[in-house]
Amino acid sequence: MTSRTTALTTAAHEAGEARGGISNPILGMLLFITSEIMFFAGLFAAYFNVRAAAPAWPPLEFQDKLHILPLVGPATVLLISSSFTVQLGVWAIRRGDRTGLNRAIAVTLVLGVTFLVMQAMDYLILYSEGVRLDAGTFGTTYYTLTGFHGAHVLGGVIMLGVILYRGMAGQFSARHHDAVEATSLYWHFVDVVWVALFSTLYLLPGR
Repeated sequence: MTSRTTALTTAAHEAGEARGGISNPILGMLLFITSEIMFFAGLFAAYFNVRAAAPAWPPLEFQDKLHILPLVGPATVLLISSSFTVQLGVWAIRRGDRTGLNRAIAVTLVLGVTFLVMQAMDYLILYSEGVRLDAGTFGTTYYTLTGFHGAHVLGGVIMLGVILYRGMAGQFSARHHDAVEATSLYWHFVDVVWVALFSTLYLLPGR
């Protein structure tokens, strides 16, 4: 009975693959990312509302406090680069190259952790210069936006760690790697959000 059930399950799975379509892990990730887009859209809307209502932005006491170099700029380059490395991993496993997958995911993991460390260091510098969470609406919005993004990066790092562990255990193949694809989609999303944050917080001219 068990063997028959297993055979039926396998046949159904193969039939599903033959029909094509999107897998449940990838669909679930896309739906999750959609909800996160709405979440960050709300944060951006709040930021621009506060910015428009302020007489000057950034406030005079905080002007020239947000330094792109030496931490934020390089950290941005690293995070953007990590999007390419994670995609290399996806392409590798599509070819059945497990070694290429593990190598690419490991590099992506290191880049993600490095970004978090550099963000923490930037927080320490800003804190020493008076840019704190309780420093008016500017400090609140800045740390809310970057802090939530940092939490998402941390979540992505954990996901990458799980993928690397499973990859080293040989659990992925050219036919079975939906978790890799789903994780890469999340990581690309995190990178896109940071590009939007970086442009808004550091490149958008003050007034």
